[in-house]
Amino acid sequence: MLHTLTLLDGAIGTSLWEKAEDKVPVWRYNIENPAIVTELHNEYIAAGAKIILANTFGANAGAVEHSPYTVHEVVSNGVRLAKEAAKGTDVKVALSIGPLSVLLEPYGDLTEEEATAIYEEQIGAGMSEGADIIMLQTFMDVAMMAVAVAVAKKYSVPVFCMMTFEKAGKTMMGQSVQDVLDVLVPMGIDAIGLNCSLGPDLAIPIMEEFHEKTDLPLLFKPNAGKPVTDANGTVTTAYDANTFVNDILPAASFVSYIGGCCGTNPSYIQCLHDKLESMNPSSNSFLS
Repeated sequence: MLHTLTLLDGAIGTSLWEKAEDKVPVWRYNIENPAIVTELHNEYIAAGAKIILANTFGANAGAVEHSPYTVHEVVSNGVRLAKEAAKGTDVKVALSIGPLSVLLEPYGDLTEEEATAIYEEQIGAGMSEGADIIMLQTFMDVAMMAVAVAVAKKYSVPVFCMMTFEKAGKTMMGQSVQDVLDVLVPMGIDAIGLNCSLGPDLAIPIMEEFHEKTDLPLLFKPNAGKPVTDANGTVTTAYDANTFVNDILPAASFVSYIGGCCGTNPSYIQCLHDKLESMNPSSNSFLS
């Protein structure tokens, strides 16, 4: 049976910070500097990405309430910008939803009901603009992910889930791949995997464990390695584009969706696209 891949985009947050002079929470650019958001989406589409993330990660009530804007303004504008960039193409737009800054009870003060209300507002705002997919990403607590999934499942679009793991193969909350699957698979999610976390070489064993334990389509969006700070205090990525691509390639044989997270940019996705095409000139290695 033919194995196909869908190419995802790379980082939104770190890439927008590279472009912007005003270093503010990146969701503010949806209103204050939409041109750079559109530019980034266009660059990822030109690089070959078939699913792009709206600039909506972290744009929830807990963060946006400290700004002059509403959650609906920020999130709906973010999805609208991505949809406009994808217009006339076969590129899909994913509403990007992240964890909340306060932990759920009993580890924190946030109740499940409060978290549900926050996600209902954020996801509802994104879906009002017609997002094609709901992408829940960078969660370290599967209980919080489950709250977000329950809200996302109210909409008739695919729900994709990516957790973040440490090198030992568990989340910061101590949850294993099996723990994650036990909670999320019965909820009817459409794809599962890992984002952020680690460089691809360290993250692939975790993806292999997912592959061994579930038949769900797998998502893989690792960082460009852990950030490196030089003697002058300059922060750079640990992996350049070629290193990142060479290290992520082993996963291309079994994951269904592949891209990058923090530290990656359109040049990384272009490099990954070109490498996959060179391995399979007929373009059968991923959906195009």
